[in-house]
Amino acid sequence: MDTSLLLLLATGAVVGAASGYLGSFMVLRRMSLVGDALSHVALPGMAIALALGFDPLAGALLALTLAVIGIWYLGERSEIYPEALVGVFFTASLAIGILVTPEPELLETLFGDLDRIGYWDGLVTMILALVVFVVARRISSKLLLGVISEDLASSTGANISSVNFVYLLLVGVVVALGVKFVGTLLMGALVIVPAVAAKNAAKSINLYYIMAASIGILSVLLGISIARMFSVPSGPAVVLVSIMFFVLSYILKARK
Repeated sequence: MDTSLLLLLATGAVVGAASGYLGSFMVLRRMSLVGDALSHVALPGMAIALALGFDPLAGALLALTLAVIGIWYLGERSEIYPEALVGVFFTASLAIGILVTPEPELLETLFGDLDRIGYWDGLVTMILALVVFVVARRISSKLLLGVISEDLASSTGANISSVNFVYLLLVGVVVALGVKFVGTLLMGALVIVPAVAAKNAAKSINLYYIMAASIGILSVLLGISIARMFSVPSGPAVVLVSIMFFVLSYILKARK
């Protein structure tokens, strides 16, 4: 196995772990559509970066950071539900992104392209994904308390507003990191589907976290291998593998 493929698999594994782990909280908080919607926000940022000759990852990170700040700020200061705000950002971003993305790069941006991931891309992505995972672990107890009761979490001294903001930022970063593997159209599935599959099978909260991250890893590794083997886009391959895990978990849960 050549070095570039090993780096690609290692990077994909870290992104898959971070995606599944963050998705586990998103499923518990009933925010599944947020991950899907945020993945589309990356599209105009990537398009503008491509048009200006910059790295699409930088454009995706900037667009997602601005969207997260906007969603959090409006959610804190208006009576509009966060899900509705995300829907507004989602539709606007998708429309703008499709209009401004150069046609040759549109399919790559929507569905991912492994051939465009170079050595430095992989290294930076791996480091940032590890940072996301570590920070998510640090705030996991506060996130879980917030799921149970925000009043309970506040009584322990946790600033729920700040925790929610950091969590949304982490989701935005992991979405930006994953779009080269899965594409903006399908990245939301990599955040949500492994977590949903893990929820069907896990018998404790810690096992749920571990299974969500593990299914995320396996989805990316098997998806990349299938994409390379059959010369198909990596995004659909990764997502279909994660869907396979969900179907298996659902069947096992139904039998029990």
